[in-house]
Amino acid sequence: MGNKHYRNLDSSYYVRRKPAKRKKRFIPILVGAGVLSIIIAAVLIFIFTGKGNKEEDAADLASIEESIPQEEIEPQIEEEPEAEVEQEEVKELSPEVASFAEGYEVTTSPSVSEIYSEDVISENAVLIDVDKGEIIAKKAADATISPASMTKILTVLVAAEHVTDLDDTFTITRDITDYSFSNDCSIVGFDVDETVTVRDLMYGTILPSGADAGLALAQYVAGSHEAFVDMMNQKLEELGLSDSAHFTNCVGLYDEDHYCTLTDMAMILKAAVENDLAREILSAHTYTTSATEQHPEGITISNWFLRRIEDKETNGEVVCAKTGFVNQSGCCAASYSVSNSGGHYICVSANAWSSWRCIYDQVEIYKQYLS
Repeated sequence: MGNKHYRNLDSSYYVRRKPAKRKKRFIPILVGAGVLSIIIAAVLIFIFTGKGNKEEDAADLASIEESIPQEEIEPQIEEEPEAEVEQEEVKELSPEVASFAEGYEVTTSPSVSEIYSEDVISENAVLIDVDKGEIIAKKAADATISPASMTKILTVLVAAEHVTDLDDTFTITRDITDYSFSNDCSIVGFDVDETVTVRDLMYGTILPSGADAGLALAQYVAGSHEAFVDMMNQKLEELGLSDSAHFTNCVGLYDEDHYCTLTDMAMILKAAVENDLAREILSAHTYTTSATEQHPEGITISNWFLRRIEDKETNGEVVCAKTGFVNQSGCCAASYSVSNSGGHYICVSANAWSSWRCIYDQVEIYKQYLS
């Protein structure tokens, strides 16, 4: 009985275990099939959903484009802004100088006249037709000279190109007055610690040929006299004159390295006449500086060349002028004239024995050679 019971127990054991083994075998298969189904479903959802999104995106984009005006969709590339910039860079010349020949090179007219007149005492002279860019009369015009205070034409031109506020002020320093006094320079007469306007400095540099004004103007514009002289030489290079002209100071003191030809000075004056502000200053006969504590009524100054030549017969009107003097080049002057027939001329002369003689020489040159 014990054995039978054992067999029965053994038999019942086997009967119960076989179903358990079958269940264990199919669980991994079912799990795997479920995962595979999930993956396939996900792929199908991704494919169809993605396609739907693309179609929706395309529809949305088309809808947006339809809502935007056609002119806003088209390319917005325009050349007008660049054209405006180019127009601003091209400086329109004033009517007074619109007829001037371009550039700062001159040729010799085929009909050039040699100046032999006994009434022209200056050793060097040149008369240039500015409209044609031609030398029409000359006397030892190839000489290199010390430009003396004609230098201040370039000083005012460079300043005029950089000054933005003529009513701004500058205070005269002792260094400026000491420099002017020690070098025996002509002056406006500003005092140490006197605060004057930039306009006063501009006119003061030309009309009385004031070294105090010229030095103050240089310091105002460039921060120092030396830096301003660098700017002057850069301007000479810009004008194409640096091969034969070089300056070492802004007031015209003699220096071996401070020189130019008569034609160089004529072209410097041409450039100054083309600048509206510089031309205004060079054409002023008189000017009164602004009132200050030191000079409550201002200082009245004059361009003596213009005042002395204004009643002389020159076949036209001398509009701008600047004189100069150093022993090495005597009395000299550069002037700009408009003839009775409307032509434009520049005369530069040097090595006259007096300022009056210098003026009379230019009167004679204009009388003889202006048409």
